[in-house]
Amino acid sequence: MKDSTVRARIDGGLKKDVENILNRLGLNTTQAISLFFHQIALRKGLPFDVMIPNEETRKVFKETDESENLIVCKDADDMFKKLGI
Repeated sequence: MKDSTVRARIDGGLKKDVENILNRLGLNTTQAISLFFHQIALRKGLPFDVMIPNEETRKVFKETDESENLIVCKDADDMFKKLGI
């Protein structure tokens, strides 16, 4: 039975970005929040790890956000070749 309301204030840009992703997944915000709450209940905790990235990880995030130090592959065969596999 749906008899409670959840209200939250979040950044407008984040809301727009997330709603675009949810739309592509065929979900609306209410469905996504309900799914999130169900997963918390089932797992008795968050359904993902929450960690603070270390310095090396933050550096990689920054570089990839700025399209630096990326290795581009044409296809899976090209990727395996570049990985030496």
